[in-house]
Amino acid sequence: MTSIVLVQPEIPGNTGAGGRTCVALDMELILIRPLGFEISDKRVKRSGLDYWPHIKLVEFANWQAFIAERAPRADQLFLFEEYAERSFYEPDYPADAYLVFGSETKGIPSEIVAAHRSQMVSLPMRSDKVRSLNLANTVAAAAYQALRAHMPR
Repeated sequence: MTSIVLVQPEIPGNTGAGGRTCVALDMELILIRPLGFEISDKRVKRSGLDYWPHIKLVEFANWQAFIAERAPRADQLFLFEEYAERSFYEPDYPADAYLVFGSETKGIPSEIVAAHRSQMVSLPMRSDKVRSLNLANTVAAAAYQALRAHMPR
């Protein structure tokens, strides 16, 4: 199963919207603490609407706990950062990929990036007028791209 991994998300609405995408695509939502909100926050649930009970939600205390328990292979990890040199169109995503996204204001922590630099990808943007895309939009675009080869036509 492909998983969306949100590392220290700060905005409940983005997490809720990402969870809704996970339900739509039968993906797992993994949250890496600390979070900038409480999971019970009504803004998270409002963004996920009535889909929140259907989310395959897993939480980890920190990145190290995630790595220790899941032990992902290098070819499973895809770190999404706007400054990555490789486009998210390039990789062949395995069916059990982990799509990793950082917080809305800080991105993926530097120690995680340093350990997995070769696994970084970005969503290309045609305009130089935008610094980055909204987290929820990026999650949705990445999820569909990663599942493209695994979806029925």
